[in-house]
Amino acid sequence: MAIKPMLHSRNQHREGYDFERLIEQSPELEAFTIQNPRGRTTIDFQNVQAVRMLNRALLSTHYEIDFWDIPASYLCPPIPGRVDYIHYLADLLAECNGQKIPRGPDIQVLDIGTGASLVYPLTGQREYGWSFTGVDIDPRAIKSAQQISQRNGLNVRLRHQDNPADIFDGVIEPSDIFHVTMCNPPFHASLELAEKGTRRKWRNLAKGHSKKLNFGGQNTELWCPGGEIGFIARMIEQSVDFADQCLWFSSLVSKKDNLQPLSRVLKKAGVAEFKVVEMAQGQKTSRFIAWTYRHGPMLSV
Repeated sequence: MAIKPMLHSRNQHREGYDFERLIEQSPELEAFTIQNPRGRTTIDFQNVQAVRMLNRALLSTHYEIDFWDIPASYLCPPIPGRVDYIHYLADLLAECNGQKIPRGPDIQVLDIGTGASLVYPLTGQREYGWSFTGVDIDPRAIKSAQQISQRNGLNVRLRHQDNPADIFDGVIEPSDIFHVTMCNPPFHASLELAEKGTRRKWRNLAKGHSKKLNFGGQNTELWCPGGEIGFIARMIEQSVDFADQCLWFSSLVSKKDNLQPLSRVLKKAGVAEFKVVEMAQGQKTSRFIAWTYRHGPMLSV
């Protein structure tokens, strides 16, 4: 297991996948394992069922999630990279808390576009004990997330966003206070671009072509008008109306070139402070932006 130094220091997956341990916890994973050219155990990441089974084993072994399943063709997220976002948000909140990471159910997190997999609330609750509210525009995704939450005895609040044009309005209630919001926004600006991205992803895997992503994905998960930059810009503009109810707003930004125009949107919105937090998982570099309307924000909100 080669150490992946780019993952967060608290990320349980820094040393790669321990297939011996995973198979011991989830014996059904063994049927999907193969040997790579170096003789190491892995899976075929083009095999949708293998990827899902790996996720189940990871969630069970590392996060005590006994049940996890998603509808066919929905986004099956890579766990290590998703958990990194959680850990870096913990560091962000620690900066407002005397450099001490806040833990426990008093910390309220809003997950925009929580998806059918519910991966952020699952891992965030297990790692830090935080309370999560997940929202999504897809009723089927909400139903899947509810099933996962209930069957694992968790208490994730789930809300359906009726209006795709709204980010916070309609899902943040007047009595809500959130310490941080998080989002993995749709990347592409159109279905055509999403399909091109799919083909490119498969070419990078160097094993032929397919019409499906190895991690799946519904239209609402993969694209929206304006793409990533349009979605995040809209989020920033709408966050002004909820400045008193959220300490930190945040969103992943996959494309580095989007940072400069987004910084202009943030300045126009009159934020008190914003940060760009760099992350990296394997060969992929990622980042998120975070902004607040409070000068010298403190954890108590």
